[in-house]
Amino acid sequence: MSDLVLVIGNKAYSSWSLRPWLFLKHSRIPFSEVHVSLDGAHAKENLQRHSPSGKVPVLRDGALTVWDSFAICQYLTEKYPQTLGWPKEAAARATAYSVAAEMHSGFLNLRREMPMNCRAESLHVTLSEDARKEVARVKQIWRDCRTAFGGKLGSKRPWLFGEFGVADAFYAPVALRFKTYGIELDPVEQAYADAILSLPEIRSWIDAAKQETEGSDPFSVGVPAK
Repeated sequence: MSDLVLVIGNKAYSSWSLRPWLFLKHSRIPFSEVHVSLDGAHAKENLQRHSPSGKVPVLRDGALTVWDSFAICQYLTEKYPQTLGWPKEAAARATAYSVAAEMHSGFLNLRREMPMNCRAESLHVTLSEDARKEVARVKQIWRDCRTAFGGKLGSKRPWLFGEFGVADAFYAPVALRFKTYGIELDPVEQAYADAILSLPEIRSWIDAAKQETEGSDPFSVGVPAK
């Protein structure tokens, strides 16, 4: 049994929980999973039992606690360097750091106006101009990374930087959002989104989300997560 324990929120809504969970699963790193509901009157109290920030996700490695999704993934790449979480080549690695950090700290309008809901299909919203600009920026990132580092369209390795890594885990929830809200994608963007959505780990996450009973409002995102 692994000493690693990942504390996550509702799979239907918690995009931040998905990121390290997906990286762990795809990297075949053994871990135990603890689910904390983000709904209900005692949600914050329950979260604070696991997380010093009162947010998910949280990774426990024995006596060590790591919180914040970016910090968790960085810790995992250092503990398990064989995962190739970041590209080996310096320019690609610097770009991967940049686009993952940009997703981690930005795209607030996209998040607010297109909240993740893995149980929903064919939701339609009228996006603000700021949200449309953020959607366009995500598309640009996908195109630029695939063109410069990921290989040609149709290659056997469809990821942003060749091998699946932290950057792909960070953009996976956006691929789910784009599908849920019917965002139109060009062939390069669609190929990347399809690669994310066809991952067995993503299918497993969605199937588990559909079995959850917490929440019913497709725009309910519960307690904030990071």
